[in-house]
Amino acid sequence: MDNISRRSLISAGLGAGLVAALPSAAVAVSTADDAGLRTDPFTLGIASGEPWADGFVIWTRLALDPLAGNGLGGMPSRNVAVAWEVAEDPNMRSVVARGVEHARIETAHSVHVELRGLKPGREYFYRFRAGKHLSAVGRTLTAPALHETPAALAMAFASCSQYEHGYFTAYTRMAEDHPDLVLHLGDYLYEYKKDSYVIGGGNPRDHRGPETVTLEGYRQRHAQYKSDADLQAAHAIAPWLVVWDDHEVDNNWADEVPENNDAGQMNDTTERFRQRRAAAFQAYYENMPLRASSVPAGYDMKIYRVIQWGQLANFHMMDTRQYRDDQLAGDGWKKNVAERLAENRSITGAEQEQWLLEGFKNSTQRWDILGQQVFFAERDRARALDVDDVSMDGWDGYAASRRRITQGWIDAKVRNAVVLTGDVHRNWANDLKVDYKDPASPVVGSELVCTSITSTGNGSGSTTDPVMAWNPHLKFYNDSRGYVNTRITRDAMTADFRVLDYVTTPGSPVKTLASFKIQDGVPGLQA
Repeated sequence: MDNISRRSLISAGLGAGLVAALPSAAVAVSTADDAGLRTDPFTLGIASGEPWADGFVIWTRLALDPLAGNGLGGMPSRNVAVAWEVAEDPNMRSVVARGVEHARIETAHSVHVELRGLKPGREYFYRFRAGKHLSAVGRTLTAPALHETPAALAMAFASCSQYEHGYFTAYTRMAEDHPDLVLHLGDYLYEYKKDSYVIGGGNPRDHRGPETVTLEGYRQRHAQYKSDADLQAAHAIAPWLVVWDDHEVDNNWADEVPENNDAGQMNDTTERFRQRRAAAFQAYYENMPLRASSVPAGYDMKIYRVIQWGQLANFHMMDTRQYRDDQLAGDGWKKNVAERLAENRSITGAEQEQWLLEGFKNSTQRWDILGQQVFFAERDRARALDVDDVSMDGWDGYAASRRRITQGWIDAKVRNAVVLTGDVHRNWANDLKVDYKDPASPVVGSELVCTSITSTGNGSGSTTDPVMAWNPHLKFYNDSRGYVNTRITRDAMTADFRVLDYVTTPGSPVKTLASFKIQDGVPGLQA
C-alpha cells in the first residue's frame, strides 16, 4: 500500500475532524455495512473538485427521496457511515487511499473528503459505499507539480443551467469530450418557483417547491438538479472548479442588497436577506466539491481562490457578487450613468481586488486565467460617441474596477491574461483593452464568454449582434446553447465553441461552431 493509506486525511465536512485512512478494503466496507438503507442512497451522484498537486476533494450526498420537501432527501434522522476509496484504475483494483466518513444530518448527509499525499499530474478514480449500496465510479486528476509545465490541459467551462428551460444534454456532450478540468462560472441552479420564468412555447420541465428562500428549499432545489443524469455524467468525468453568480441565491443580488423586497418576505430587510444568503451558502457548500476553506460562516462564504496547474496556468476563481457595490440605476441597461465611472466603485471589493493583483505579481505561470461571472469587455449598445448604453450588472457598471484589474496584469507583466465569463446566455469572444473609447488602445488580453447550458431555451442560432459594428473588440457572437472546450499548451490556448441544435427535448448532437486561438505572448484572438 502507498503511504497515503496510513496517514490521516482532512475531511471538509462542516464541523468535521480528521478521517483516518484504513489499511484494508474489508475494514472500510464493514464499517459502513450498518447503514440500514433499503434503497440506493447515491441518487445525487458523485463529484470531485479543487485539484492540487497532491490531492483533491471527493464528494457525495445521500438521498433516498431527492425531492423531499424538508430538503433532507428522505434520509433517516441519524448519521450514516460512508466508506470511500481512491484507486489508480477505473476497476478500483489498485486502491491507494480509503477511509470512512460520516454523512451527517446537520449537513443534509453530504460528504466531503479532502485528500492529500497523492502523486502529482495523475489520473485517479473514486467511489463510495453506504451499507450494501455502491456509488458509480468517478474520474479525477491531481494538478501537476508546481515546478512542472505539462504538455497540455483540456479544460471545459460552462454556466447558466436553468432546469425548467431544457434538458442538460450539453453536460453529457461535455463528458463525452473527456475534459481534464471543468469550470462552472455560475447560475448552476435557479431560484424561481414553477411558472415564474417561462420561455416561449412553455417550459419543458418544472421546478419542485416554492422560490428558494429557506435552507430546506435550497437543499431540495440542489437535489433536483443533482438528480439529473446528464449533470451527474459531467461531474463524474473530471474535477470541477465552481463559483456562483446570482441565481444560486437571488437574481441580481449585490452584497447585502437583494433584487427586490418580496420573495416570500425573505428580502424585506437586510437581516432577513442575510438569513436567506446564509441558507443559500450552506446548501451550496453541502452540494459542491469544495475545500474546508470555503465552509460558510453565517452569511459569509469565501469562494475566491487560485488553483495552480503547474507552471502552465493559474486559475483565479473570482466572486463578483458577495462584495460588490449595488448596481446603479436598477440592474439592467442604462444610458449615460456617469457614476459608473466613479473610482470608488468596486465589483470585487477591496480585499479580493488586492488578492488578485498580488496574484498577478507573484505569477510565474504562462497563462493567468480569471474564472468569473459577468461580461468583462465594454459592450455599448449606443452608436453615438457622446452616448453610452451599458449593463449596470456587468463590469461596465464598475468601469474603474475593471481598469484597475486590467492595469494590474499589465503592470505585473502577466504573460497571457484570459478572462472566462458566463451569465449572458450567449457566446462571445472579445479582445480586452484598458481604454475601449480609444481605437489606438492596444489589446492586452482576451475574453471568452460561454453561452448557457439551457437558460432561455433553444436559442436562435444567430451569429450576428448589431453592437459589434461599433464595438470592434467584440469578435464573435452566437445565440445557441452549449459550452466551451479549451486546450491549453505552452504555445497557445485554443477555444472551441460547442453548440447544440436544441435543448427543449433531450438528445441533441453537438458541433463546434467556431474556434479561436490565443498565441503565447500575443494578446488578442486569432480565428
